[in-house]
Amino acid sequence: MILYMLKRLLTMIPVVLGVTVLSFCIIHLAPGKPTDKLSELNPKMTPEARQRLEQYYGLDKPLHVQYLSWLKRIVRFDFGNSFSTDSRPVIVKIWDRGVPILDRRLMVTLIINVLSMLLILSCAIPIGVYSAVKPYSFFDRITTVFVFVGFATPAFWLALLLIILFSINLGWLPISGIKSIGYDGLGFTAQMFDRAHHLILPVFISAFGGIAGMSRYMRSSMLEAIRNDYVTTARAKGLAEKTVIFKHALRNALLPLITILGLSIPGLISGSIIFEQIFGIPGMGQLSFQAIMGRDYPVVMGLLVISSILTLAGNLVADMCYALADPRIRTK
Repeated sequence: MILYMLKRLLTMIPVVLGVTVLSFCIIHLAPGKPTDKLSELNPKMTPEARQRLEQYYGLDKPLHVQYLSWLKRIVRFDFGNSFSTDSRPVIVKIWDRGVPILDRRLMVTLIINVLSMLLILSCAIPIGVYSAVKPYSFFDRITTVFVFVGFATPAFWLALLLIILFSINLGWLPISGIKSIGYDGLGFTAQMFDRAHHLILPVFISAFGGIAGMSRYMRSSMLEAIRNDYVTTARAKGLAEKTVIFKHALRNALLPLITILGLSIPGLISGSIIFEQIFGIPGMGQLSFQAIMGRDYPVVMGLLVISSILTLAGNLVADMCYALADPRIRTK
């Protein structure tokens, strides 16, 4: 098991390097430069001044030289300084050391994605299991309709509809942000309730499509597991139906779901850009959007590296769960 995990960790290194090379090339080949934002709105900006700006940021050097220079800093855990007007270090903009830990951009995005994943699993597994045990029942037909609706509904459109319904018309949930204006004057319990109140809509929007997809994958996997001979043997031995379903069939049915779960983590992280912009949440998704629109190369690359590491870490956790669920992998 330990050797298996070490091999997986070693394979993460070339993957991260490959992601950085592709990302660095793509963002530099995209139209526009960081200096455009500073020079286009300034009528006094001369071509010479624009050239000095490019030299200051190192944009006049060949692309491979810029990448190697950036890579040397990354090895020292130095993401560089932002190209924006504040010129703060990238790690400071991402981690926000001057604010409480729960308000930092990285923590906000992690909390929302972890809660979304927990909501997906807590809803998709029971729905998929019950649909497989009672195929073609009324419940199964209803969940099938839900799956098609979930796949066909754009997240941004659903978010706007729910904001209009629950925030504007009914006034039950806040429109944006992660805390209220008078948050600092509340007690600890009231603060946690206030945060949960703000996260209901973002977490639901983030998990909605995942619940639809995961429940259908769980149903298919469970149907295949129920038809196997070991389930028939367990029933022939006189075991209770709950024991057959949850102890024998469910464990084997979870194996494909674990694989799909690891592959769905990148979608959750990239989806943060959409709902964090809609709900005005100060997380990594919102910072990514601002950095991309401002051509802030150091911030974009720093966020891509962190997102890649989080994605690979999620896949590693999925592999560990797969190894725990399937003893055959631990022996290889």
